[in-house]
Amino acid sequence: MQEIDKSISFDGRDIRLKVGLFAPQAGGSVLIESGETAVLVTATQSSPREGIDFLPLLVDYEERLYAAGRIPGGFLRREGRPPERATLVSRLIDRPMRPLFPSWMRDDIQIVATTVSMDHDVPPDVLAATGASIATLLAQIPFYGPMAAVRVGLIGDDFIINPTYKEIADGDLDLIVAGSPDGVIMVEAGANQLPEQDVIEAIDFGYEVVRDIIAAQKEILAELGIEQVTLPTPETDPTLADFLADKATAGIKDILKEFELSKPERDDKLDALKADIKEQVAELSEDDPICVAIAENGKAFGNAYKSLTKKLMRSQILDESVRVDGRKLDEVRPISCRTQVLPNRVHGTGLFKRGLTQVMSVVTLGTPGDAQMTDDLHPDENKRYLHHYNFPPYSVGETRPMRSPGRREIGHGALAERALMPVLPAMDTFPYVIRVVSEVLSSNGSTSMGSVCGSTLSLMDAGVPLAKPVSGAAMGLIKEGDEVRILTDIQGIEDFLGDMDFKVAGTDTGITALQMDMKITGLPMETIAEAINQAKPARLHILSKMLEAINAPRAELSPYAPRLLTFKIDPEMIGMVIGPGGKQIKSITDETGAKVDIQDDGTITVSSLDGAAAERAQALIEGITFKPSAGDVYMGKVTRIIPIGAFVEYRPGKEGMIHISQLADYRVNKVEDEVTLGEEVLIKIREIDNRGRVNLTRLNIHPDEAAKARAAAAGSEDED
Repeated sequence: MQEIDKSISFDGRDIRLKVGLFAPQAGGSVLIESGETAVLVTATQSSPREGIDFLPLLVDYEERLYAAGRIPGGFLRREGRPPERATLVSRLIDRPMRPLFPSWMRDDIQIVATTVSMDHDVPPDVLAATGASIATLLAQIPFYGPMAAVRVGLIGDDFIINPTYKEIADGDLDLIVAGSPDGVIMVEAGANQLPEQDVIEAIDFGYEVVRDIIAAQKEILAELGIEQVTLPTPETDPTLADFLADKATAGIKDILKEFELSKPERDDKLDALKADIKEQVAELSEDDPICVAIAENGKAFGNAYKSLTKKLMRSQILDESVRVDGRKLDEVRPISCRTQVLPNRVHGTGLFKRGLTQVMSVVTLGTPGDAQMTDDLHPDENKRYLHHYNFPPYSVGETRPMRSPGRREIGHGALAERALMPVLPAMDTFPYVIRVVSEVLSSNGSTSMGSVCGSTLSLMDAGVPLAKPVSGAAMGLIKEGDEVRILTDIQGIEDFLGDMDFKVAGTDTGITALQMDMKITGLPMETIAEAINQAKPARLHILSKMLEAINAPRAELSPYAPRLLTFKIDPEMIGMVIGPGGKQIKSITDETGAKVDIQDDGTITVSSLDGAAAERAQALIEGITFKPSAGDVYMGKVTRIIPIGAFVEYRPGKEGMIHISQLADYRVNKVEDEVTLGEEVLIKIREIDNRGRVNLTRLNIHPDEAAKARAAAAGSEDED
């Protein structure tokens, strides 16, 4: 393949494409660059495997630390398991790509995106997603693209395309929009409580640039003389479909209109009808075309029955505006909210139930040392808020081995995390590391938004001072030709048989997170705008039910949550606090039982379940880092007596010596005549010599200074 370099410029920024230089044995490859960030993306196709009834698309996003001039940590000194952010980027690529492959394809397809250069200004994720489309087109894999993705930021009143990491952090919006020639196909966003109209305008703004990048991809294909492959859907024998339509249509329609049925009851009735018709098939001769079709493909009957159920459910919604549970299109299922559902040992709990979906969220408050350290190419090195989502098999009445979190669990946790981030208190006012674990106890649609609602309840129950509570709703869509129906609060069957899964989270002020995935090749902006606007009343309805359970964060933290004291010292004194080999800080923790976290800027956080122990540790550290000045007056304790004077601890960990000549304004023959071991004495710092030694005196102390020192000492005793 000939080499081609192409540059696409927009909004003062550019994307550069290198084709034909790298990975010649891959089906298609491209190096996509912006700034000094570069991602190598390849797409490769293999022959289909027998017995596969789905598209085996595998998307892998890889980060190489050499991209940022770093050597991996650990014993092996090489990249290992992908970090969570890499998993999220893999999902970001997969979600807009998967709907654009023909539904009948069964070929193994693998897309690998590798970040090979990173300048910490340009995020690589949207480059990787766009590169996946280009590589797929170059590999001449059947594909209803091109597809492109861009990021939209908001600084003040201005939208920015592909903002830098700093611009994302400083702005009020981080939105990724991916689109095809047919419209928007994927949206992922985090926002600082933005109104719906602002988010709609941002999506539209991003899609305009998406169309320019799509046009550039077509130009590359034309220059290379490559024709895009879009094969028609293979024709199938309609015999089995016609047989099922004749035998099952009436029965399925009747079941779909039994609105009082629960999900398990409806599934059981549909399965019973399916088994009854299968018995009728068994009575046919082996030469019958229906039996032949089933013999050739063991899954043909099940797939045809599922397809008929999908068609009838969709037509019921489109023609009658009636859903399988009898709800109106914009109606939310019954909601139940509770807090404090577990013993007080946990720091905060929330139980959220919407229909048959039930999520329990549990909060743990930790110290700054509990922050998650990341080892990836993202400039942020620590995560202060962690949201983990678990989806056990019993939540859908199934049995399967329990494994470590998969891509779906990681993705749902990240979405809920993004939804809550804008309302969390600042670190300087609430210095806790916060972990929320959402346990899906029962699933029938939109567990991710259930975890947002459950997490809000649990955070408020834990006493975390949220700026505002957050709720979320999942929207669905049925589209046949020009007929479109938007569904509020979709349940499992509507998600599975519908064309869109659109999740919107936010406060009563605006949107904080948004995620849209399509099963069709794109949607026009007016439909997306309608879905966003229809989600708002649902979100507010859910929020009102949550506030009935708890209307404000609790005033007090759990008695089992650590008590934190945060203060600053001179960074140059960090070494003094730590001591040689950590001896000093170990002594403090051993004496008080408190945990001490020290940051490079001199911020110290002391934590303990015992508030008095934390205060004692703070006093010891402040004593170590205290810089005395000549003339300061204190109440101190005599710690040692020697023939020429006495040592007095005037601050925790700080001692000075009173020479025998400074004990009284007359001649003292013996130190013990004036002071005793352990006695509280009033002293003044007389001088600090050139070796840093503090010399004290009991002479010439003004009465006002003496009274102030005694009052300070009395206040300290009262606190103890």
